[in-house]
Amino acid sequence: MSDSLKTTLYNYHDKLGAKLVPFAGFLMPLQYTGIIDEHKHVRSKVGLFDVSHMGEFIVSGQNAKKFLQHVTINDIEALKPGKAQYSAFCNESGGILDDLLIYDLSDHYMLVVNASNIEKNFNWLDKRLLDNVVLKDVSNEMGLLALQGPMARDVLKDFFPHIESLKYYETLMPDSDGTIVARTGYSGELGFEIYISNDKIIDLWNKLLSSSDFIRPVGLGCRDSLRLEMGYCLYGHELDESINPLEAGLSWITKLDTGFIGSESLSNLKKEKTLLPLVLKDRAIPRADYKIFDDNDKEIGFITSGAMSPSLGYGIALAYVDLPYAKDLNSFNVKIRNNTFTMDKAKLPFYKDGTYLK
Repeated sequence: MSDSLKTTLYNYHDKLGAKLVPFAGFLMPLQYTGIIDEHKHVRSKVGLFDVSHMGEFIVSGQNAKKFLQHVTINDIEALKPGKAQYSAFCNESGGILDDLLIYDLSDHYMLVVNASNIEKNFNWLDKRLLDNVVLKDVSNEMGLLALQGPMARDVLKDFFPHIESLKYYETLMPDSDGTIVARTGYSGELGFEIYISNDKIIDLWNKLLSSSDFIRPVGLGCRDSLRLEMGYCLYGHELDESINPLEAGLSWITKLDTGFIGSESLSNLKKEKTLLPLVLKDRAIPRADYKIFDDNDKEIGFITSGAMSPSLGYGIALAYVDLPYAKDLNSFNVKIRNNTFTMDKAKLPFYKDGTYLK
């Protein structure tokens, strides 16, 4: 743990009694009062996350758009100033290097990548730079707060009045301090992500927490349970270099005709497995890495993420299941502590009352 990095807000998490754990090279707050308690608070009111471990790259220059079209799998031509886009990087064989958000900030782009992949991604992009493109890693200069929950707008509008007009996946342009406020998030609730310099993040953190009785600090534990209830992928679980975006259910952002790196391999790909949402109504909890079997006890898949849903009160999971079993079967078997339980296909999101579009 002594080798772990710390965000600017580390001491404040410690003072608030957070349980701090190593995550993606950082010491991060897992929980304050408890994962289930914090999960339900975000679903009903508003929670404040420190997610400053995430990485941010700035891409600018005359050929920035051409460069991003080549290295990301979505269509960058569809991204307009003031908008955000979900995308991914793929290797030559179509495996997912990382998933990311791209913000069009008019005269430059900001790429937000997963903390564990910052160095890998930057080096990969740097080796593929075009002329007249500038790539800069600003991860160490910038912090990130995520304000998530149905009351998020009511809390944040006193600090950033212009957010009231933002729709889902829209962003304000950087203000005079370079702060960027976007209507994005990972919870399935109405929410905003605030990219702010490290010398200003402490002041904003403290002011937000003292602004309302409805806002509380929350940790990465409930961030994971919230995203799982929505069926959102997590790198290192649903996504990695051995998985391609078509298998991962990301065909909706995979624009093969743009000629991105890996598109040729994906065009000739025969899918062997697919990601399925599964539910377990019995009194048992599905966990990552549990094996999936058919009725003949043949192993046909594995769970990538699983938990007891705090909102729904039963087990939910994302799992890769081999084809054609994934299409032909509606239920599957999972072995938990030498007992076999039935898991049924479901439709995403598991939790259907999220406020993210409101």
